[in-house]
This record gives sequence, structure tokens and C-alpha cells, in this order.
Amino acid sequence: MKPFASSLFGAALAVAALSLTGCGENLGAGQPLNVVSGHIVMGATPDRPSVGYFRVEGGPRDVELVAVTSDLAQRVEMHESVRENNVTTMKPLLRAAVPAKGELVFKQGGKHLMIWGINGAAVRAGKLPMAFVFTNNNNERILFDLVIKPAEGGAEAAGHGAMDHGSMEKGAEGAAPDAAKK
Repeated sequence: MKPFASSLFGAALAVAALSLTGCGENLGAGQPLNVVSGHIVMGATPDRPSVGYFRVEGGPRDVELVAVTSDLAQRVEMHESVRENNVTTMKPLLRAAVPAKGELVFKQGGKHLMIWGINGAAVRAGKLPMAFVFTNNNNERILFDLVIKPAEGGAEAAGHGAMDHGSMEKGAEGAAPDAAKK
């Protein structure tokens, strides 16, 4: 019985050593992939989607962001504002590139999240836990809480979450000064 337990202990140590060696190699390769900041601006009314913005710092290799999800929202979609023939429209994004040692930014007037039906508990807590899914390491997931900010008042906020993207950009512009502070 003792020889079996000791060989099992030795095998466990060998596995741990190999695991640590792998970690050391990754650390030596440079900065890890990481979500570093972000926030959500609530829709002007409960039936309007909220808008999410964030920044991802790239790791040692090129990867792609393929999804952003939350258990506390009914639906989350990645979109991009595109201007064609003097008209700004919103198009869904299936993936977004994160260059090695570079960054991916979701911001007003460009790539952004549309978020429907945020759970009231998350709104009261002031943050929405999100999972960012990437194309590396078997679809690596990075968990990050986006701070929830209320919709700003006035005419701009009324169109903030509208599916007409031109109106939505106006609502997002009102959020820009706060975004610069964070």
C-alpha cells in the first residue's frame, strides 16, 4: 500500500512540475491577453438595449474575440457602426481581431456591444459580469465586470438604444466624457 501511495505522490509532483513549466513559458512570452477596462451605458427606457464599451490588451499571439456573454442579460451581441453613402448603419460582428501585443477597443461610433434585458440585481449592484470568449486555448474565457452607468437625460438619451444606429451614436456621445474619466 505504501509503495503505491508514494508512486502516486511522485506522479502528482511530476504533473505539477510540468504544469508550472508551462506557466513559466507563457509568462516569458510577454503580456497575457486581458480585458482591462469597460462600461455599459443603460438604454433610456427598459425596452431599449444598453450599449457596452471595453478595451482588450493583446497577448503574445494574434487571437479573435468571438463572443461576449452574460448570465445576467437576455442577449448580448457584438456590432459595428459602418458609414456607407452618408448613412451610418449598425452591422453584427461575428469576430473581432486582437493583435499580438496590440489592443482591441469597443467604443462609441465603432465596435460596441448591444445588451438587452440586464437583470435588475446587476443594475442595482452597478456591474454586469461578462465572459469574453477568444479563439485561443480552446476558446479561452476571460471574466470581467463591466460597470453599469445610467442613461443620460435629454433628447440624446431617448434615442440611445434605438436600433437606428445614427440615433444611438448621439446617445453614446453623451457618455464619452465619463468614459474618459475611467
